[in-house]
Amino acid sequence: MEISLHNRNALVGGSSRGIGKAIALQLAKSGAKVTLMARSKEGLENVLHELAEFGEQPHDYLLVDFNNYESFGNTLKDYFSKNKVDILVNNTQGPPSGNSLEVSPSDYQKAFDLLFKTVVLTTELALEHMKSNKWGRIINVASVSVKEPLSYLALSNTIRAAVVTWAKSLATDIAPHGITVNSILTGYFNTERIAQLTQKKAEQLGIKTEEVRETMKQNVPMQRIGNPEEYAYLVTFLASDKAAYITGSNIPIDGGLLKSL
Repeated sequence: MEISLHNRNALVGGSSRGIGKAIALQLAKSGAKVTLMARSKEGLENVLHELAEFGEQPHDYLLVDFNNYESFGNTLKDYFSKNKVDILVNNTQGPPSGNSLEVSPSDYQKAFDLLFKTVVLTTELALEHMKSNKWGRIINVASVSVKEPLSYLALSNTIRAAVVTWAKSLATDIAPHGITVNSILTGYFNTERIAQLTQKKAEQLGIKTEEVRETMKQNVPMQRIGNPEEYAYLVTFLASDKAAYITGSNIPIDGGLLKSL
C-alpha cells in the first residue's frame, strides 16, 4: 500500500524532537508540505534542514511557546490568516511529573492551558479551511494514561483525558464535512521525555536509571521500547485518504502495554 500526501499541508506540534520530529519527517517523505511547530529555534532549524530533501514544496516552521497561551494564540492566528492546513497533528511537550498529592490547582490550570486550550484553539483555526475543502485530518498525540492512569503523571492523566473526550465529541460534529478526528494513546517510546521521566523515577526510588528502563521493557508484552518512526507510520496512515472511514477513535500504540480493552 502506497501512501501519498502530495498537495497536503501539515502542521505538526512539538516537532523539534522525539515523536513530533519523526511524524514531520514521515509526512514530508510521503509528499506533504510540513510546517514544524515548537519552542526550540535551534531544534526547529535542524529538523527543517532534514526535511529539505523531501517533498515538492519548501517546508517551514513556527516558533511558539506552548506554555504562554496568549502569545501562542497570537502566533497561530497570524499563521492561519495566511496559511491553510489539511493535516493537523496536535502535540505539545508534557507537563511536569508528580502524583496527585504533589500538584496544586495552579499546576492543573497551567497543564490545562498547555495540553487542552492550545489544542482546541489550533483545531478551531484549522477547521475553517478543512470544512470549506470537505477534507481534513486532526490527529491528537495523547497517552495510554487516559485509560490506565500512571500515578506519577497526575497532570497528564487528567488533562489528556479531557482532550480525548473533546476529540470524540468533535469527531461526531464534523464528520459530515469529511474531516476525521483521532487520538493516539502513546506507550513507551525512545524519546527525551521518557528519558527524563525515567531518570526522575530512578532518583525517587534510589536505583539506577537502567533498572527503571528494564522494568518498563518487562511491562511491555513485546519486551521493548518503541521507536518514534513506528509512531510516525501510524500517523501518516491516519493522515491519508486510506483512513477516511476512521474517526472518533482512540488508538493505542504501546506494544501491548494496556491491559484494559
